[in-house]
Amino acid sequence: MDIFNSIILGIIEGFTEFLPVSSTGHLIVASKFLGIDQDSVTKAFEVIIQFAAILAVVINYPSKFTFRHFNLWLKIFVAFLPIAAIGFIFSSQVKELFTVQIVAVMFIVGGVVFLVVEKFYDESKHTTGDVEDVSFKQALYIGLAQVFALVPGTSRAGSTIVGAMLSGLNRKASAEFSFLLAFPVMCATTFYDILKHRHELFSGANFVNLGIGFVVSFIVAFLAIKFFLRFLESFTFVPFGIYRIAFGIILLLAV
Repeated sequence: MDIFNSIILGIIEGFTEFLPVSSTGHLIVASKFLGIDQDSVTKAFEVIIQFAAILAVVINYPSKFTFRHFNLWLKIFVAFLPIAAIGFIFSSQVKELFTVQIVAVMFIVGGVVFLVVEKFYDESKHTTGDVEDVSFKQALYIGLAQVFALVPGTSRAGSTIVGAMLSGLNRKASAEFSFLLAFPVMCATTFYDILKHRHELFSGANFVNLGIGFVVSFIVAFLAIKFFLRFLESFTFVPFGIYRIAFGIILLLAV
């Protein structure tokens, strides 16, 4: 992996992390076409630049990261527990699913799910419009939905947003809860991969590439969050469902 590849992957990660289109899936596909081997170091690199994108959440929502919102973070912790437990137990099996074919299929499946959910979704009947008002029961449902994100191509943002919408949150609150829930998930994943691959990641060339990818991912993610929330003020998730299906079909034809 060279500097050019780091910049490309950083842009892709930053833009797709918070959109319901699977950042991991896009990174796998981009690495495939860039000729980057999906070895342990590359996978760890991808997770760590994901953490850079997560830091953009802290900058966009600084007031949420205070003790005044302790109750909110208890709910986020409840939502975090299912994927933490399942991901830890089946980590080896999950790694084996990182293929373009699986990503393509899950892109299509996720796209269909979004179209179906939007078909029957009535914003006026979903009264939870603020993440502070999410109940512990809703948080648990969202956390269970997030477990599906362990399959590459499903999208962590997508699965949590769908879970939130089905639990009674409106679109904006669903997106914001997904943003905040990403923080503990990616913190845990990132520090695990840093510990596991610290010698490879922090060698000379790898360290430079990691730093560049990290900065690019952070900047793009910061802008992407603002774009996404503004987008939801006027549109639904239908365009994302259509994109996922089209992208998945193209992948299946290309591999």
